[in-house]
Amino acid sequence: MTKEENEARLAKLKGIVSALPEKPGSYQYFDAEGTIIYVGKAKNLKNRVSSYFHTEVDRFKTKVLVSKIWDISYTVVNTEEDALLLENALIKKYNPRYNVLLKDGKTYPSICVTKEYLPRIFSTRNINKKWGTYYGPYSHISSMYAVLELIKKLYHPRTCRQPITKEGIEAKKYQVCLEYHIKNCGAPCIGKQSLENYQKNIEQVREILKGNTRQVLRDMRREMENLAEELRFEEAEEIKRRYILIEQFVAKSEVVSHTIDNVDVLTITNDEKIAFINYIHVSNGQINQSFTFEYKKKLEETDEELLQLAIVEMRERFKSSAKEIILPSEIDIDLDGVTITVPQRGDKKTLLELSLMNGKQYKFDRLKQAEKLNPEQKQVRLMKELQDLLHLPKLPYQIECFDNSNISGADAVAACVVFKKMKPSKQDYRKYNIKTVTGPDDYASMKEIVHRRYTRLLEENEPLPDLIVADGGKGQMEVIRQVIQDELQLDIPIAGLAKDNRHRTNELLYGFPPRVIGLKTESELFRVLTHLQDEVHRFAITFHREKRSKHALHSELDDIKGIGPKTRDELLKEFKNVKKIRNAEIEELSTIIGPSKAQIVYQYFHK
Repeated sequence: MTKEENEARLAKLKGIVSALPEKPGSYQYFDAEGTIIYVGKAKNLKNRVSSYFHTEVDRFKTKVLVSKIWDISYTVVNTEEDALLLENALIKKYNPRYNVLLKDGKTYPSICVTKEYLPRIFSTRNINKKWGTYYGPYSHISSMYAVLELIKKLYHPRTCRQPITKEGIEAKKYQVCLEYHIKNCGAPCIGKQSLENYQKNIEQVREILKGNTRQVLRDMRREMENLAEELRFEEAEEIKRRYILIEQFVAKSEVVSHTIDNVDVLTITNDEKIAFINYIHVSNGQINQSFTFEYKKKLEETDEELLQLAIVEMRERFKSSAKEIILPSEIDIDLDGVTITVPQRGDKKTLLELSLMNGKQYKFDRLKQAEKLNPEQKQVRLMKELQDLLHLPKLPYQIECFDNSNISGADAVAACVVFKKMKPSKQDYRKYNIKTVTGPDDYASMKEIVHRRYTRLLEENEPLPDLIVADGGKGQMEVIRQVIQDELQLDIPIAGLAKDNRHRTNELLYGFPPRVIGLKTESELFRVLTHLQDEVHRFAITFHREKRSKHALHSELDDIKGIGPKTRDELLKEFKNVKKIRNAEIEELSTIIGPSKAQIVYQYFHK
């Protein structure tokens, strides 16, 4: 598209915007092919749509959207609530490219109570309202089966699928099945259980499925007392059995407060590209719905915009008529007869925290599931987290860490450990013997090995690390900085891991002068960094022990030029010690190691 064409396009769009009414409604953006690419809603159509075309719009994705718009249409409605409902309907219908996408691939099961003469109760994922009334859906399958099991124990509804009619029962068309004999059914098909009793049970089932267990318990208690007064103790005992079962079931449910009734709760947990919105419905102080949905963000939508969409979507989906919605913050939404509450304390605040906890757990579970399918995703996430934390110019793909090891300056060694993609890269580990430092001087030793390491990398044109981690506090960081920045003129970020007075790593340091970076010690990223530190300790100490062991096993035979370890071992195996080798005759030595090597050994001891 040429500059002139783009100017003509914008002029046309601004002309449409200037003519928009200042009323609530929904607006639609079209691309060059006439496809709807975005649907929005507004209290004031003119003000909202014109905001997209302001020169000071700073959101990159919004600028991209505007560059794709070739036409605008709109629909005026009476209220903001109508605008929300229309926007939701249009998004579902057209699935525009730049609208937030509700990720809801799976169909959750519901419990169906059929409209038959003798209703059946079962779980299903297929919703057809003409067959019965549906309760749910249930995101936790185990909870649904717990409810079905309770209903089965309490009321023994029929499980057979044959169509039973009043005429068929009167004509004695049906026969009892095994379920009756094992006392799982009252056999209403042959009149063993009256229609009135069966229908009464179904009504109580409906109340339980709605969450009205307290009302069911009150009615059962009243009926139990009446039966006891009439001396019908066996029937009263059966009601008592059911009463106890419901009480036990309610005790396991999440009860907040019996004063909270018919309330919706929504919270949002954000990721970079996905928002997780948790929805809870409370009836009679009991949570009977809890769902978390994923919304895939397209235009860097705010929490307020996403919550507005979610409120309309979830209330429609769950047929909620709640007159109060509890939210974590105020949002600009006006629903007829509905109060928005942002609680600061009490039971409603507890509900809000519970919803937020569910959203965070769902996000965590999804993340773990994705990382199991794609292990590299976890490594990239950790690298991105560290990059954001330290404000690094690029992802820390290669991280290097150094450590020294010596005993009072003796057998001084050092080690370099390399992590790539947040995992050990053992083929890149390096060992160093300290050459220029005498005595226990850790800073001088660190300076030597860092200089040797990066001088060699530069000479061999090998890739430099994206981050250097000092195994120590500010002192070690400064020594590394002097070599990297002052001497070698390299621009490599340097971090440090500092220990507390118990010699436990508890702080991540960065910058010059170093400052403490806010990173929780129980976080996954901190565990990776401490693994890096533990690995360099292990590698350095192992190398130091190897060097000490060699010195401890050193023999005078090792100093004889022309005598190797194999000849040395053969002599020690035969003579047991160096003293006996020194006193041996040349003939004795020749029989073991041959005349030429015997001559070398003999001459060494008899100079």
